Amino acid sequence: MKVYNLPVKCAAILFDIDSTLYTNPEYARSQIDLPIKRLARLRGISFDRMNDEINQYRDNWAKTHNGQAISYGNIFKAFGVSIAESVKWREELCQPEQYLSKDTRLRSALEQLNKAFVLGVVTNNPVSIAERTLCALGVEDLFHTRTLVRRTVVRIIGLDTCGVSKPHKEPFMRAAVLCGAVPEACVSVGDRYDIDIALPLELGMGGILVDGVEDVYKLPELFVKEGII
Repeated sequence: MKVYNLPVKCAAILFDIDSTLYTNPEYARSQIDLPIKRLARLRGISFDRMNDEINQYRDNWAKTHNGQAISYGNIFKAFGVSIAESVKWREELCQPEQYLSKDTRLRSALEQLNKAFVLGVVTNNPVSIAERTLCALGVEDLFHTRTLVRRTVVRIIGLDTCGVSKPHKEPFMRAAVLCGAVPEACVSVGDRYDIDIALPLELGMGGILVDGVEDVYKLPELFVKEGII
């Protein structure tokens, strides 16, 4: 875990989901391989060739962008797959229930955080997949707000919310508004610095880079130690 610029007056924590709120390499890999297989079929080439082309594009991007990483949503866009089509593919291909189960340690950590902060999600998956993933983990209710008119507001910003893939300003700013906080009172938590942390820091947010869910378990202790809770 690496901590960046934690705000003293923190109001909201914005979580990435995949490889952040769970650690499951097999599921994480499937979310990359299955869309590549579909794109390969559409182009009439083998999976290995398609994968090589994507890896080459990713490597060239990094070389021309100071070593920064690019999201797969933006890679697929460069290969002619629109964000709207990526949303459709992900909704059809992602099956979080096959890989994930309720995580009592995660729930305990998020419950402690939820007492002090509003919890939100910023993900490059569609909102529907994010909701299914949170449900599989047993924590979906911690990202809901019940209004006075008994309406449930889901604090999730997904690929289909803004039509852009992280890293992009709009999803993070939209999440801050949804959580009722100014950017300077938010902390972004994720497993990829270039995708989840770098831009939020530019927006004035705090950032916590995690290696997986084991680090998320430790967040309540961290906030207590820093005197924020």
